[in-house]
Amino acid sequence: MSKETKAVSGGCYCGKVRYHSRAVDPALVQCHCSQCRKQSGHGYATAMTKSGDVTIEGEENVTWFRASPVAERGFCSSCGSHLFWRSTKDDEMAILAASIDDSSGLKLTSHIFVNDKGDYYDIADGLPQFIDYDNPYTP
Repeated sequence: MSKETKAVSGGCYCGKVRYHSRAVDPALVQCHCSQCRKQSGHGYATAMTKSGDVTIEGEENVTWFRASPVAERGFCSSCGSHLFWRSTKDDEMAILAASIDDSSGLKLTSHIFVNDKGDYYDIADGLPQFIDYDNPYTP
């Protein structure tokens, strides 16, 4: 996470879950892996933060799905809105950009897991692309 952070608030579609993070990295990353695409229906842009920096109202309405040995994903059990990705190994957490309230001031800066992207779209915005988290993609 960069040294510059921003406070953001957001929540699910039905309003049963609201959250506030006092420190998210303003550099959004879009993941193109099959897990993220299947869960979200396409794009999965996230803002990184720490679990300790996030407060959740209506936490009883968040269902956590263990997606892999290293992470779980949180969504509203009432409306199904996808809200969080959380590491099971440390305090790392990501908030889905689409759930953040308007005027967040965040900006998409890179793409990860581009070798796993769907064949129905191209990544043509000129932003850096990576094979995984930090290995540059070279076509």
